[in-house]
Amino acid sequence: MVLDKPSGPSSHQVAAWAREALGVERVGHGGTLDPKVTGLMVLGIDAATRALDLVREAGKEYVSELVLHREVPRDRLVDALLSFTGDVLQIPPKRSAVRRRLRTRRVYALELLEHDGREALLRVECEAGTYVRTLCHDLGVALGTGGHMGDLRRTRLGPFREAEAVTMHELRDAIEWWRADGGDEVELRRVVRPVEDVLAGMPSVTVRDTAVDALCHGAPLAVAGLLEVDVTVAATRRVAVLTQKGEGVGVGIAQLGAEQMVEAADGIAVLPERVLMPQGTYPRSWGKGGADVAGPA
Repeated sequence: MVLDKPSGPSSHQVAAWAREALGVERVGHGGTLDPKVTGLMVLGIDAATRALDLVREAGKEYVSELVLHREVPRDRLVDALLSFTGDVLQIPPKRSAVRRRLRTRRVYALELLEHDGREALLRVECEAGTYVRTLCHDLGVALGTGGHMGDLRRTRLGPFREAEAVTMHELRDAIEWWRADGGDEVELRRVVRPVEDVLAGMPSVTVRDTAVDALCHGAPLAVAGLLEVDVTVAATRRVAVLTQKGEGVGVGIAQLGAEQMVEAADGIAVLPERVLMPQGTYPRSWGKGGADVAGPA
């Protein structure tokens, strides 16, 4: 579920509300937002919680209010923003859930949207783990004025964008519609999305049906188990592993590039990193001794 988190509740509370509304065992979230922060929050439901690490590690975009403690000319502010684009050193704020030590994070874009006196509105595109609160403080230090973060909204999270988000009200309405209309799932399926959406945009390989269950048991993918390979697949990079129906089996690290996978007669194509599909979804096609590699039966 791609949720538009409101200001007020914690991320944990929002996940708990969704779990209660859906009547499921588990709902997790792909990245904590402070209670006052609004915007994109991806929830994983039951088995889909396995995919949340992919969301947490993905790049993010925010719109942030920067409040300076003294006015500065626009050109000075623009120059400061340029100096904070690229690799920046940060110490997480005291209220963060991680260890406070100096670390490097990459800011891909830092754009000035509006500027009026001591207040500015910024678009921040950054690597996972970047603290916008710290970025605003450091900008104030660099400008010699002091500064802090005001309102903050997350507008992109991995492949998901603000326009796709739904509210908790829409979730509850979809559930009530489903219950009242004899099981009509149209609205519920709009709100609760397939886990494969997390894999959107990733290089992928498509595997034979006979290889799927072995992969679900953690076996590496053999070249012989491949049916299709995206031309963008590169050795040592992460790839999505899909069935012929487009279902997400899991994610792994490619051991060969796309051309090598197509040309190789044998060998390992992908080492498993994270399995998304439950075991037994596809028939077992390997022997009692265990699934050493996933290939044709």
